[in-house]
Amino acid sequence: MVDLEAELRRAVRGEVGFDVTSRALVTMDASNYRRVPAGVVAPRDADDVAAVLEVCRAHAVPVVARGGGTSIAGQATGTGVVLDFTRHMNRLIGLDPVTRTAVVQPGLVLDRLQEAAAPHGLRFGPDPSTHSRCTLGGMIGNNSCGSHSVAWGTTADSVRELDVVTARGARLRLGRDWAGAPPGLRELVDGELARLRTGFPDLPRRISGYALDALLPERGADVARAFCGSEGTLGILTEATVRLVEAPRARALAVLGYADESAAAEAAAGLLAVAPLTVEGMAADLVRSPAGLPRGGAWLFVETGGETAAEARARAEAVVRAADVLDALVVTDPAGQRALWRVREDASGTATRMPDGSEAWPGWEDCAVPPPRLGAYLRDFRSLLATYGLRGTPYGHFGDGCIHVRIDFDLLDAAGVARFRRFSEELADLVVAHGGSLSGEHGDGQARAELLPRMYGAPTVALFERAKGLWDPDDLLNPGMLVRPAPLDTNLRFAVLPREPLPVAFAYPADGGDFSAAVRRCVGVAKCRTTEASGASVMCPSFRATGEEAHSTRGRARLLHEMLAGELVTDGWRSTEVRDALDLCLSCKGCRTDCPVGVDMATYKAEFLHHHYAGRRRPAAHYSMGRLPRWLSLVARTRTAGLVNALAAVRPLAALAARLGGIAPEREFPRLAREPFSRWLRRRGRGRDRAARSGGGPRVPAPTAYLWPDTFTEHLSPSVGRAAVRVLEAAGVTVAEVPARPRPLRDSRPCCGLTYVSTGQLDEARAVLRRTLDLLGPLLPPDPDGARQAPVFVVLEPSCAAALRADLPELLPDDPRAARLAAAVVTFAEALERLAPEWTPPRLDRPVTGQTHCHQHAVLGDAADRRLREAAALTGDLVGGCCGLAGNFGFEKGHFEVSKTCAQERLLPAVAAAPREAAVLADGFSCRTQLEQLAGVRGRHLAEVLAEGLEQDREGRRP
Repeated sequence: MVDLEAELRRAVRGEVGFDVTSRALVTMDASNYRRVPAGVVAPRDADDVAAVLEVCRAHAVPVVARGGGTSIAGQATGTGVVLDFTRHMNRLIGLDPVTRTAVVQPGLVLDRLQEAAAPHGLRFGPDPSTHSRCTLGGMIGNNSCGSHSVAWGTTADSVRELDVVTARGARLRLGRDWAGAPPGLRELVDGELARLRTGFPDLPRRISGYALDALLPERGADVARAFCGSEGTLGILTEATVRLVEAPRARALAVLGYADESAAAEAAAGLLAVAPLTVEGMAADLVRSPAGLPRGGAWLFVETGGETAAEARARAEAVVRAADVLDALVVTDPAGQRALWRVREDASGTATRMPDGSEAWPGWEDCAVPPPRLGAYLRDFRSLLATYGLRGTPYGHFGDGCIHVRIDFDLLDAAGVARFRRFSEELADLVVAHGGSLSGEHGDGQARAELLPRMYGAPTVALFERAKGLWDPDDLLNPGMLVRPAPLDTNLRFAVLPREPLPVAFAYPADGGDFSAAVRRCVGVAKCRTTEASGASVMCPSFRATGEEAHSTRGRARLLHEMLAGELVTDGWRSTEVRDALDLCLSCKGCRTDCPVGVDMATYKAEFLHHHYAGRRRPAAHYSMGRLPRWLSLVARTRTAGLVNALAAVRPLAALAARLGGIAPEREFPRLAREPFSRWLRRRGRGRDRAARSGGGPRVPAPTAYLWPDTFTEHLSPSVGRAAVRVLEAAGVTVAEVPARPRPLRDSRPCCGLTYVSTGQLDEARAVLRRTLDLLGPLLPPDPDGARQAPVFVVLEPSCAAALRADLPELLPDDPRAARLAAAVVTFAEALERLAPEWTPPRLDRPVTGQTHCHQHAVLGDAADRRLREAAALTGDLVGGCCGLAGNFGFEKGHFEVSKTCAQERLLPAVAAAPREAAVLADGFSCRTQLEQLAGVRGRHLAEVLAEGLEQDREGRRP
């Protein structure tokens, strides 16, 4: 392969990657399959594509075209050279609103086309649930459909012309009337007219096989349409002219509740008469929370359109009247519709886990039958599942008769794989018996191509092989797909993983303590590859900053998978490739919530760093910032904060300290508080005690809450703690200091262990957390079900609260005190809601701006905060995303540019666009520091804003 790599580097202008990381990132797509490629090329243009094909043909090396890599049937994996179109060939070349067409490159993400078309009242019709990251090239290769296909058809229905390079270098422009047809194709069709007219099922979602019937004269001999769905086996797409449709000016969504999915399926076909835009179905098993949905065990999502909101709503209400439902809901608010659609779109990830947490897999992801047959098919499908002792929850495009389902196949041992094969064969026969197609959207790939003879018969499959031979006589393009396929039970990606769980530090309770199972959570849905964050979402800030697959959650999971496999990444936990990919992970934990399958890359990163540096010298930043609580405690005990601040103000000394500590030279050192928060709280408490004993003040009641002295509040921003005390006491909550045990030159205080966890110093983290439990043990009830009520620990720093709730019980799973302490941790807003439910905060009547802390979004939730802001008349929403500082991340040398880019994505623009009177909310110390250092803006904790309001109330002023 050395000669191949060298020749490719000479021949193409794009990037050529034959290194371990480049190859590891594309061993898998979103399917059950895995192949190790020889290398990856990111071509810059069609000339590069032609050059790659010429070199690979000379070396007899296969070529696989890959868009976003989210293919579910295995067709985006290969052993030769993978072409990645997302890096350079990703432009919208032109858009003509008059002719309603657009010219696109194959790597263009669908959402970018939709954004460009929207100002003209246009859109691209097909819209898979992966619209935020799927590419037009991938959609054409699979003939993708999406939820609006009942109105606007498949991708093939939206294609006008295609520019293609064949395996032998011919450049063709495909279109109607045999435009661009390779030599011999017309003669092949003319000789098989009878078979082409009778041998293809007539249903809206027939994606399986080659669409040779599109070449019939009565169908316009449309070569471009016939090319759609060919899965990169006939030619390499370099440019496409696509048709756009007029978008409705207004939409409404009718959500119809049914007893079960069979009832919903029976009803779906009958709704097509009212010309809906969508008829989508899903069952309750796939819904994390049914809140906001009408009563039922399954639902149809029926979207209607109109020139006005009233017209769209009237059509939706007509749908409800026409449907025999248990319950129904009509939503016209765009935000409400988006929230409901997210429930449906996340099903592709949610379905990968059964309700009991066990794994489920694709493979029979999208069979399609004629819509009137869907109810009967689903009953037979359920019966077949029961026969094999399998489980799966169908969902998908009920209006088109297309069903998605993930099934709990056991693909980890030989017996389970054998059952997978037998079931697949019987299900193929069942689909055919109902007049259906083995694939209704995602293509055949390796998952179903072997079974195409059951659907089409051997003569038609032989015709497919002849057609492939005309386009690609050397079988260079994506061999093993569609024709002469690899067996469906080979190349399974699980076969290379270790059979026994590895010894690890975290408990991974949702994955049975098995790190391999945790890594297997990533099935390649690729929501982490979204190029623009929306709403409250966070994942994945590093990918959006760099655009590199290695910096996406999926890319990192792929590298961890290959590390466990040991074939490509051969040095295990010591892997530099995995370390480098994880280096730009901000540990924001956004993927823990935003990833549909709950991948928690922050935890995986901490686990990896723990093993990677075991017994070895760590980076300087791990000592300087990973052990920050220790150093700041020492400063507090020696009362040298003033001296440290003075030294940090001397630029040469600060630069030296930054260099020695592995800190980015662009960063300024935060100033340390001269009086730590706990010292202020203790001094204040002593004064009140003296006043009470002397009769000069009220008796101090027993505490109802303990204020957690997190490192940041304690040493860097005690003003937040003081403000929280004022607000809590105004609400009638008595606040006490968390117990500590003084030691010479070092406080033994409760600590969440956050900085140790984020730098992978997990042995130290566990030691710190055990000391914390020893300190607080007397306050915790011995039995969680006992009579003694657990105390409340108010944690003001969201990242520390998240560490106590999530990391503590996972690092010390055998200590029952860990779960009890985690359950006792509350945020500031939760404390007010729980301990002072009748309290009314000061009415501030001002807008807010800022960002919800990423750990709060991912672990804690912000519902209580939103309710508190509403009660205080703080109007507006905080944006999602990540501030980019993320604790130690943004301070580490080499991270500054990525950190700044993350802040510039959403936080800084939101603050810049806010009105002057807006309160800039930033509950995390990192967020406040980032705002101050990059924008010169002072962000404040919600407690500080409320405390200011209380002060203004006392003085009779309004903000």
